[in-house]
Amino acid sequence: MKQRREGWVGWLFAAPWVVGFTLLMLYPLVSSLVASFTNYSILRQPKFIGVDNYVELSKDTVFHQSLANTLLYALGAVPLGTVLAIALALLLNAKVKGMPVYRTLLFLPTLVPMVAQATLFLWVFNGDYGILNALLRKIGMNPPNWLGEPMWAKWTLVAIAVWGCGNAMVIYLAGLQNVPPTLYEAAELDGAKAWAKTRHVTLPMLSPVILFNVVMGIIGSIQVFAVPQVMFPGGAPARSTYMFAMYLYDNAFQFQRMGYASAMGWIMFLIILGLTLVSLRLSDRHVHYETS
Repeated sequence: MKQRREGWVGWLFAAPWVVGFTLLMLYPLVSSLVASFTNYSILRQPKFIGVDNYVELSKDTVFHQSLANTLLYALGAVPLGTVLAIALALLLNAKVKGMPVYRTLLFLPTLVPMVAQATLFLWVFNGDYGILNALLRKIGMNPPNWLGEPMWAKWTLVAIAVWGCGNAMVIYLAGLQNVPPTLYEAAELDGAKAWAKTRHVTLPMLSPVILFNVVMGIIGSIQVFAVPQVMFPGGAPARSTYMFAMYLYDNAFQFQRMGYASAMGWIMFLIILGLTLVSLRLSDRHVHYETS
């Protein structure tokens, strides 16, 4: 009787989470999966059409372009953001006077909301009155049209993503402070210099944290929406910045094709799942866990 009462108490405490998960996660997931097999629209009742949405996606050139743009963005933003975040974390891990101030200053950009970031960088990269082009002209360079040329527009988005690497930097910093000092002492006894200690001690001990941040970076990059939507409405120029999530949003709320957008959402889920599994699989050879 006592065990049964304790069981009910446990379910009572878990009930808010179970209800929240069911209403806010499980039900929308199942509903979107069902909707992906229909021609559901806000304006009409859904009609089952089988896999027609998925067949149409396979032939949709705009979908292919948005997917390619998103993958190229991730290919630039994730590696560059990872390298910069690790480099900053290594610098901020040094024992220097006033280090908390430096850490705060480097983390502050992460606190800026996405829409505010986009508005700020519209000014920074503006070809006529932007501060970046003004500085480049001061030193005698002929600056490109950052927002008007397809190639530079893509790199602009990558640069903004890398600029906001503060969250990853803080996680790497926490990982660095958990590396046992005895490992560095042993490396010094073997005659290891700074780079050798970084390569053979720091990076292997930091590898689980790197894996976590890379996976989270991939997930965030595939879902990127706010900054390109504000800076490049419609994916301008020439749809070079038209991202997967932007096309999904347009289908759902502009074209009123909820079923088609739901199918896109599940394709996005499968892509993220596939890339995550590949990352975890590749990590078997390169990630070092202290307990192992």
